[in-house]
Amino acid sequence: MTKQEEIRRLKEEKDAVILAHYYVRPEVQELADYIGDSYYLSKKAVELPHRTIVFCGVSFMGESAKLLNPQKTVLMPDTRADCPMAHMVTRETVERARAQYEDLAVVCYINSTAEIKAWSDVCVTSANAVQIVKNLPNKNILFIPDRNLAHFVARQVPEKHFIYNEGFCPVHEHMKEQELRKLKEQHPEAKVLVHPECPGEILALADYIGSTSGIIDYAKNSPASTFIIGTESGVSYALQQAREDALFLFPETEPVCDGMKRITLDKIIDVLANGSNEMMLGDDRTNLAAEKALTRMIGRV
Repeated sequence: MTKQEEIRRLKEEKDAVILAHYYVRPEVQELADYIGDSYYLSKKAVELPHRTIVFCGVSFMGESAKLLNPQKTVLMPDTRADCPMAHMVTRETVERARAQYEDLAVVCYINSTAEIKAWSDVCVTSANAVQIVKNLPNKNILFIPDRNLAHFVARQVPEKHFIYNEGFCPVHEHMKEQELRKLKEQHPEAKVLVHPECPGEILALADYIGSTSGIIDYAKNSPASTFIIGTESGVSYALQQAREDALFLFPETEPVCDGMKRITLDKIIDVLANGSNEMMLGDDRTNLAAEKALTRMIGRV
């Protein structure tokens, strides 16, 4: 029996479903029941009837799935799969802003821990952040934890006043401008598609700026056949599925999320067979506040 066959057998036996982020290994995406970005997977976790969710992603994603489905079992193939940015804000930063600005909304990128979500008024993803911030009645916005996404949203919503936190995604933050420029010189016909977690100098090179799912949709519907991609390289699997005829080019320094790449078929088999690595949440007050910020996001879009 192959690993893929064993996983399918265990899924049926355990009434389990596998959710996978676009950044995990291709062989994991290939056998997943649903593949998507953070927002899509958050919504899908709520809709599915299965008793067990195997979440192939980093820890904040499993937390979000558990917050929205407290009655279900959420299993993480690797508990060490983490997102550095998810921790990059302090309680003091939030409390200081609330004290300084009476009319303040704390807007929390979904790429954050449950505790940080609990400090916030509403969660957002890169796909819906602009729309949600526009719809908020508050004039002042503390956007946590990612500064790059915050600056991108602020440019789309100039009527709001933004307070910035200094968090960032290491994969996008350290993308090299000169490497993208070199690709543009080599392929002048190519469209440049980048994620808004990238710094401003990277965004300035882009033909399209959007979430991972937005990048895939753009490539799928574009008449162009060559694309330079400014996001984590795991998205290449979904891009090739969407456009077998197209050429997708990534920077020479391959953008790789180490946490996402920790997920393997062997680890999926282990959690399905043994029920190990179950996602457990903290105290009820934190859970309730974090769930409220998440459900407010889903209800607003």
